[in-house]
Amino acid sequence: MSSFHKSSTRLLAGSAMAALLAVTGASAALAAGEEDPNATDSGGAIMVWLDPPREAAAEPFMEAYPDIPFEWNPVKQIGTDATLQQQFALFNDVGEGWPDVIFFPSNDDIAWATSEKIDYARDLSELLAVHLEGYPEGVNRFCEIDGGVRCLRNDQAPDVLWYNKAFFDENGYAVPETWEEYGEIAIQIAEEHPGKLSGFLGDVYAPSRYLWASGCPTNDRISESKVHIDPSDPKCTRVVELLDGMIAAGAMTPVGIFSADSAEPGGNLVMSPGALWWGNYLFRDVWGQDHGQISAAAPLRWADDPEPGFTGNEGGGLWGVSTHITGKQLENALTFAQFVSGDPRWQVDLSTGMPAYGPVQDAWLENMDEVGFYTDFDGLVEAFGDAETRVRDGFSYMLYNTGNIWQSTITPALTEGKLLSEAWDTFGNQLVNEAKVFGYEVVDEAE
Repeated sequence: MSSFHKSSTRLLAGSAMAALLAVTGASAALAAGEEDPNATDSGGAIMVWLDPPREAAAEPFMEAYPDIPFEWNPVKQIGTDATLQQQFALFNDVGEGWPDVIFFPSNDDIAWATSEKIDYARDLSELLAVHLEGYPEGVNRFCEIDGGVRCLRNDQAPDVLWYNKAFFDENGYAVPETWEEYGEIAIQIAEEHPGKLSGFLGDVYAPSRYLWASGCPTNDRISESKVHIDPSDPKCTRVVELLDGMIAAGAMTPVGIFSADSAEPGGNLVMSPGALWWGNYLFRDVWGQDHGQISAAAPLRWADDPEPGFTGNEGGGLWGVSTHITGKQLENALTFAQFVSGDPRWQVDLSTGMPAYGPVQDAWLENMDEVGFYTDFDGLVEAFGDAETRVRDGFSYMLYNTGNIWQSTITPALTEGKLLSEAWDTFGNQLVNEAKVFGYEVVDEAE
């Protein structure tokens, strides 16, 4: 008989950085991601931590595996502070408390979860070798860290160009192919149709949409202790120049995609770079745009970049499995990890985002088509496939959170009516400073 129970967790208060620095070095003697020599076996019961969109996976897992005793805790959806890091540091200190499997609230969490000090996320390269073969080439690369596979990708999240095809067709606008064309058309639309928007700039994913896609070095990991950051790089300044023009024309909103007040600007959005999950989650469910109008085109490219160009990535969450369990407990945790990353009973039937796991992608797309929300669905599918192969290298998830830094420096300035360029130095300085606080050596040239 299975046991299904939702319990609650209280995140501990205090200075996350102090706790991280105070962590014992017990795990440092182990190879990264190896099983803790003090690993425990519950006899089979597992505890998993889920963010709100993934909570729906609990019920089908329980139905699929009724003999696995199963509990879960809620985890905050978008990481805005370091309390989760602190909690895991304290777990290491006392030798207990870790979840057996976690959906990381922020992809940046994988940096501390695989760090020498925390070393929570297990290397899955041998344990799940067959399962890992189901990921298309490159899709799980954010989990490939220093020679191991330290997590499983949940869903695909490269950026495509979302656009309102009905609006474009009615007004004779050509769908842009380059960032330069995107800026020109966005300004034209803002002038000819005041109130119509071409992008969101106020959320934690905004730097992924614009800076990552351009190759701006904000998260260029050289090693666990060294990072390349250079806000003055031409691949950064071209983004600032482009967005300044669009902001000045009224083509962009300083609101964030997750903001409580995003519905009104979302309803007026006629095009924007955005992740694959934008379609179902934002255009359809949150913003309530009309059926039969929205489609997607290939990711934008910079005219100076080699064809076909590159794109950014927004989320596509990561599952981690604990190094602190063994035996039947580990076996059941791995069963859960495989289920949530690749089983159609979750990934096809209930997930709003396109699965990262290859064998279930076609079935998910068929479901998406049957809903009837989109137009030119064949073009959308082609754009999704194109984007999958074009996520730009040179970006890794770090101990510092670039999105949070953007939201604390850029978003307030834009909300006050300023241009991006007026807050750019503040953003860049804070980015470098936070990287140093976390112990990184910051260099301004790639290696």
